Amino acid sequence: MDLSIITVNTNDKEKILEQLKSVPAGVEGLVYEYFVTDNGSTDSSIEIIKNQYPEVKVIANKKNIGFGAANNVAIKQATGEFVLFLNPDMRLEARSLKKIVDWMRTRAEVGVVSCKLIDEDGKFNENAKPRRFPTLLDQVAILLKLPHLFPKILDHYLYKGFDSEQEQEVDSVRGSFMLIRKELTNKLGWGFDPRYFIWFEDVDTCREAWANGYKVMYTPIISCVDYVGQNFKRLPSLLKQKWFTASMVKYFRKWEPWYKWLVIAILRPVAIGLVWVESKFKN
Repeated sequence: MDLSIITVNTNDKEKILEQLKSVPAGVEGLVYEYFVTDNGSTDSSIEIIKNQYPEVKVIANKKNIGFGAANNVAIKQATGEFVLFLNPDMRLEARSLKKIVDWMRTRAEVGVVSCKLIDEDGKFNENAKPRRFPTLLDQVAILLKLPHLFPKILDHYLYKGFDSEQEQEVDSVRGSFMLIRKELTNKLGWGFDPRYFIWFEDVDTCREAWANGYKVMYTPIISCVDYVGQNFKRLPSLLKQKWFTASMVKYFRKWEPWYKWLVIAILRPVAIGLVWVESKFKN
């Protein structure tokens, strides 16, 4: 088996059905399997997938168990040499996956790779580009909403001036399109560290790749349309902030000295409070 594709679905009927239409052309030339692991959807998306795409292996979780955990359920069954974590709001281009899988096979040192993520008009999507590993200063800036006052404060963290046409090593790539060697997930015992519910799990896996002697790469040899978090836009801002900051604490507790995660933990209620206040003004 060349490739296992894993998509986590949570009430994303419109986008995942569009994605499914793009898969056959996208995987042309590969022997593949496709898993949809569902986090308790109630929008009839799973029923439609089962009826219209019987070749898809559906894993129905009874509730929302989180992004990383839902991927991990599927990866235990995956048999591909490579695994592609693919968000439901993505659209593959014809024969693209064969090209990037062949690319990976000639680069044994690469554990994780992502491609050029573009919008519907074919333009490079700045909101979906790689990021550097988080530091205490840039995450404190995010928690305290400082970029609203100092727009350039996150330039380094966000790879300001990133050349989307240049193949390059990066700290981390986005989990929306992440091609990873199955041998690496076997070594780790998971695709995403199960301590994360949502957010930071993709950064963590990339850091694990580097820690285990693999490179993380960005390559523009193929592109993929990324609608960037359409499902998340429907969720309340306060809930998203609670999930985001909880994962930030877990990331720093795992990878950084104790005093750094303690600072994040202390500032977490402040960050949640700022979002609460902001939501009240919007209402």
